[in-house]
Amino acid sequence: MAAGGGAWVLWLRGLTWAGAAARCAGSGPSRVARLQAPGQLPACRQKSSVSFLSRSDRPNIAYNKIKGKNPGVVFLPGLNSNMNGQKAVALEDFCKSLGHAFVRFDYTGCGSSDGNLQECTVGKWRKDVLSVLDELTDGPQILVGSSLGGWLMLHAAIARPEKVAALVGVAAAADYVVSTFKQLPLEAQKEIEEKGEWKLPTKHNEEGFYCLPYDFIKEAENHCLLNSPIPITCPIKLIHGMKDEDVPWQVSMEIADHVLSKDVDVILRKVGQHRMSEKDDMKLLVYTVDDLIDKLTTQA
Repeated sequence: MAAGGGAWVLWLRGLTWAGAAARCAGSGPSRVARLQAPGQLPACRQKSSVSFLSRSDRPNIAYNKIKGKNPGVVFLPGLNSNMNGQKAVALEDFCKSLGHAFVRFDYTGCGSSDGNLQECTVGKWRKDVLSVLDELTDGPQILVGSSLGGWLMLHAAIARPEKVAALVGVAAAADYVVSTFKQLPLEAQKEIEEKGEWKLPTKHNEEGFYCLPYDFIKEAENHCLLNSPIPITCPIKLIHGMKDEDVPWQVSMEIADHVLSKDVDVILRKVGQHRMSEKDDMKLLVYTVDDLIDKLTTQA
């Protein structure tokens, strides 16, 4: 089924590694071997040697970087997440095996980066992404954004079109904090405004909620994208689980409908959940990035 201009939905019940390799057979034996090699994708890894991007006017950003060929890959984590998650590490190991550049980093106030999380905003994190692109990368980049990172990758592609060659969203959460808040009853919105904070329900921490300052929500309204056409023309892959209880898969469909790019694929995993961290989910992610690297390299 089509989603807007040129955006197609692929409904995948499952994906085997061998099947992904077979679809790449036209790219030569060495490429197939690379795809078959990661029989075990890495689990969450403890922090290795961390570098810091110093900024005179903003907190320092913690990052890990691998030098290599272009296009490079930059991973953007989700809300309250960090650069040591399974998806980031799996992509880093894959890019290293290909000899391509890779960067993963922590937003201000998150992980090993400096700053106070309670003072952070979507706008500040957007500037973090642009700092990483400007200071830590050279040449064309593929941005891989998970959840909130999927929202921020869209902003980066708008601000740095000459640098962003392609996008991969994983449960991309464009506008979602704002749209979820506005779906609350007016009485609940007023109560949150008076208290100055919103306890956004989640299954991803022990508390069962993310505590978001009301000012965070109001500032985020300045960065909403789904109210008008999104001026992005590069290739885009949007992967989303249909069992996602945090960000509905329909958000990826909305993104596909709003971007100007005609080269858009929406890939739905029937049993996929929000974090998309099961073994087959990550195989799909790695295969998708590999496919874009092959496409961009061929076009170069």
